[in-house]
Amino acid sequence: MSMKGSVMTEAVLRSLRSDCPIRPRLSPYADGVQEWLGDQLDQLGLLRDAAARERLARAGFARYAGRLYPDATEPDLRALAALFAWFFLVDDLCDGPGRPDPAGIRALRDGTLALLREGPRARHPGFSGPLRRLLVQAWREPRRRMPARWRLRFSDAVADHLDGAWREAAAKAAGRPPGIEEYVALRRATSAAYVSYPLIEFATGRPLPDPVYHHPALRRLAELANDLLSWFNDLASLDRDRATAGGHNLVLALAAERGVPAADAVALVADRWRAEMARFMALRAAVPSFGPALDGSVAVHLDGFSNAVRGTVDWTLESARYPAGSTRRPGLTGTAAR
Repeated sequence: MSMKGSVMTEAVLRSLRSDCPIRPRLSPYADGVQEWLGDQLDQLGLLRDAAARERLARAGFARYAGRLYPDATEPDLRALAALFAWFFLVDDLCDGPGRPDPAGIRALRDGTLALLREGPRARHPGFSGPLRRLLVQAWREPRRRMPARWRLRFSDAVADHLDGAWREAAAKAAGRPPGIEEYVALRRATSAAYVSYPLIEFATGRPLPDPVYHHPALRRLAELANDLLSWFNDLASLDRDRATAGGHNLVLALAAERGVPAADAVALVADRWRAEMARFMALRAAVPSFGPALDGSVAVHLDGFSNAVRGTVDWTLESARYPAGSTRRPGLTGTAAR
């Protein structure tokens, strides 16, 4: 896009944030954990130099985790931030031109799932080195503390996410851009939102039984929250995706299928976002009671969906990972900024 188009897209992003009815939140431990995360990645050999550490700080992965899990203890936020960093490093490994082919992503998937399901002793030739050591460290406390059914739920979500990365890489390699509905379905996997949802239970200590976790009312809200945070991210990463994504961006898919300019597609995506946000708020208000023993945990989980949306909005607009946030380094506060 032109500079004018980039400015227009940033204005749309800020307008959507202003229209977002969800209250912003941020952990008081976020900035301290960000410093800790830099030390950990440095010790693991994942930061090549001071410039890489500065990029990590300005990306603010711990602040992202702190927005999604604002009530987590400081030790738990460290584990969550390490997991977030791992997923973003994997995203960088898989995305863009000249990245691993689908076979390489499949090997990464198999090695990751072996570690999550069988423990740190499990080895796979497709997954080794500092990236593996980071996941071993980040997974240690969730694996120790959470029950087997939760670990299976989390690893299944990771499998779906990495399968999505593989499907996207295969489509790019084939030069086949997706249509709108195909893209929306695939984006729900590649976003990693479904990976973040089980972590609500780890961060809050409020687990849900499987029949409640998979209840249609909660699954529909989980899907809507995923779409909302994914489409906001697509708007923020549009310039980069035009060069590297092979059409895998909702704006690009909509422009191609409808035969409209990118600027018009941006406006259409923004309209779609606002409509889905209204639907999300209405459906959240209509979630049925599951009884006094469960309603508190359900409410915490629904707050987690809301935090995932609002946290993505706020983090995207402060993180140097995206153009809209690249000119402003986040400060030490921000819990009430809108």
